[in-house]
Amino acid sequence: MQTIFVTGCSSGYGLETARHFHARGWRVIATMRRPRSDLFAPSDRLHILPLDVTDADSIALAIEVAGPIDVLVNNAGIGLFGALEHSSMAKIRDVYATNTLGTIAMTQAMIPQFRARGAGTIVNVTSSATLAPFPLAAAYTGSKTAIQGFTGSLAHELAPLGIRLKLVEPGYGPTTAFAQNTDIRLEDVLPEPYGSFAAPILAAMAEPALSTTEADVAAAVWDAVHDRSEKAHFPAGADAMAIVAAAAQ
Repeated sequence: MQTIFVTGCSSGYGLETARHFHARGWRVIATMRRPRSDLFAPSDRLHILPLDVTDADSIALAIEVAGPIDVLVNNAGIGLFGALEHSSMAKIRDVYATNTLGTIAMTQAMIPQFRARGAGTIVNVTSSATLAPFPLAAAYTGSKTAIQGFTGSLAHELAPLGIRLKLVEPGYGPTTAFAQNTDIRLEDVLPEPYGSFAAPILAAMAEPALSTTEADVAAAVWDAVHDRSEKAHFPAGADAMAIVAAAAQ
């Protein structure tokens, strides 16, 4: 039985990914800052662990308690939307600490186990914001784009050790908890002249022509984990797919 370790499972993409793999017979380590057992049906193949990806001790303890792991999914993330001018540096540091450094720290901590076994898969969940410029998300996009470069470079470094790296790039999911995962009020970060610029963007986000569901991302992670080719990028959701198709024209 294979084991998957997923970060950020309290809601959204991480929760659905954990459920997706569990339903298909995997042993699942579902991690979150504040564990909630009510999110899953009881199962001897499911283990819910506390994890703060910004805390080295928390990472080390979770990996130790989890036992042997076959797949790591770095999904934990913080959203940030608004004009850069009015976004606090404290919040931006929080975003990079989780989205960028948290992913790097989790990956670094998992490598020794995978290296010793000569096998392992790491899936880093980024965003379709890395595929095409998205307004009013500069800091967030930067935090995710850094992981794109990190993953591409590290894939070459770890391939000789039998460790595979993949990227899943979700589109925008307006119904997910992640879409509201920010403690900043839009009226605070979008004063004039940004408010007028943002109005049509917010309207489009409220009723997107194409969007991404949690199931889309879980399916993309499944495909990435089982892919044995050199393919590195797995866009998830109709909107992400549309961006990729447009770029290819």
